[in-house]
Amino acid sequence: MRMLIVALVLACVSLGPAHAQNFTDIKPSPQQLAWQDLEFGVLIHFGTNTFLDREWGDGTADPKVFAPSQLDVNQWMRAIKASGAKYVVLVAKHHDGFCLWPTNETEYSVKSSPWENGQGDLVRQVSDAAQTLGLKFGLYLSPWDRHEPRYKNSSQYDQYYIAQLQELGTHYGELVEFWLDGAGSEGHVYNFPRIIENLRIFQPNTLVFADAALFEYGDIRWAGNEDGTIPYENWNVLDRHGYLRWRPVEADTPLHKNLWFWHPNEEATLKSVGELISTYEQTVGRGGQLMLGLAPDRRGLLPDADVKRLEEFGVALRKRYTENLVAKEHLKADNTSAALDGDPATFWSAPAGSHHAVLETEFAKPVRFDHTLVMEWLNDGQHVEHFRIEAWTNQGWNSLVEGNAIGHKRIDRFPPVTASRVRLNILSSSREAHIREFQIFNIGSDPPAATSHVPGSE
Repeated sequence: MRMLIVALVLACVSLGPAHAQNFTDIKPSPQQLAWQDLEFGVLIHFGTNTFLDREWGDGTADPKVFAPSQLDVNQWMRAIKASGAKYVVLVAKHHDGFCLWPTNETEYSVKSSPWENGQGDLVRQVSDAAQTLGLKFGLYLSPWDRHEPRYKNSSQYDQYYIAQLQELGTHYGELVEFWLDGAGSEGHVYNFPRIIENLRIFQPNTLVFADAALFEYGDIRWAGNEDGTIPYENWNVLDRHGYLRWRPVEADTPLHKNLWFWHPNEEATLKSVGELISTYEQTVGRGGQLMLGLAPDRRGLLPDADVKRLEEFGVALRKRYTENLVAKEHLKADNTSAALDGDPATFWSAPAGSHHAVLETEFAKPVRFDHTLVMEWLNDGQHVEHFRIEAWTNQGWNSLVEGNAIGHKRIDRFPPVTASRVRLNILSSSREAHIREFQIFNIGSDPPAATSHVPGSE
């Protein structure tokens, strides 16, 4: 009998938790795959802070200060579209508690402001304008609320927050992303399971962004900084207390250095095209998502300089990654052409069951290039664990790039090289590799780190 009990205990221990898996077993949801293909979004901050020259409101601002004189959300969306961004997340309520929609839960909202005689709904306007231009729409609802008296009572405030979440989740169409910021708490313990469970009722397809330390079941994770960089090789599967989950990374940074809200006389903080390109290559180019912060001014418009910079950034991005030499110059090869055709909707697969493979492209004559772009097909998970990009010269294959993770998209730069044969040498993969794109570019010099300043009006 004793031996039987010991055997049963050992059997239970060996089975481990029911959810235990290997990293390579985890696959993204269809919603996560679609979101990762968006690649670049914007986060809009606009509220009482805009009119009080503040970054952090304390909840005491009079709603009457919110009085934009020329508010035009269509101007915002046109500038966003020109930048190349694909989705918009609006800060519907920041930490000061002021709400940009006419919530039934508090008078501390646009309905107590002079804007549109208290009849306005900024969340509705932004949602509609984004949809008109084909941009996905999401929302940020700060859990921290420095105005609401019920915040001191956890159960009462949780009910208040859930009620506001229901308003936002049921009146503004499908939300592509919901931001859960962990800033502040003042002793309040947030009931994140309840928040997420309620959100899923109203918005089952919405992806939840949060710092990975807040809870283990989010859909998107924070990069860990507000510099717009992913400072590591990016793996999409995250281990939180033994719970493995596909959680792609989103890196946020404002268009103006260190400023999320608009401030007067801060034109010098506007990032240059060169800085934005560098940010893009350290986020999207490292398999993650870029979330760029925008801030309308007191008129309710994006400043002229910001609009111009967004347009310049979009033009630079399109120019930079349009002339794919592989799709243009390579000699066709039937078994690899799906990864060389410039179409991310197609992909090449290594032989079934393989852990090493080579994807090679050849040109009729040598080409000069200095950047490569590789995309992994992630529907079946992230499998490439070690690779090199190599160019053939008279001395044989020379390594240009060596790394471990590819993921959604990887962009690498290196000193210019001229070659007629280039290959992606997959040295190790957990399963057969799947490659959506292998692209080569001759970009040359980058945009300058700073550009001439274009003044904006207040």
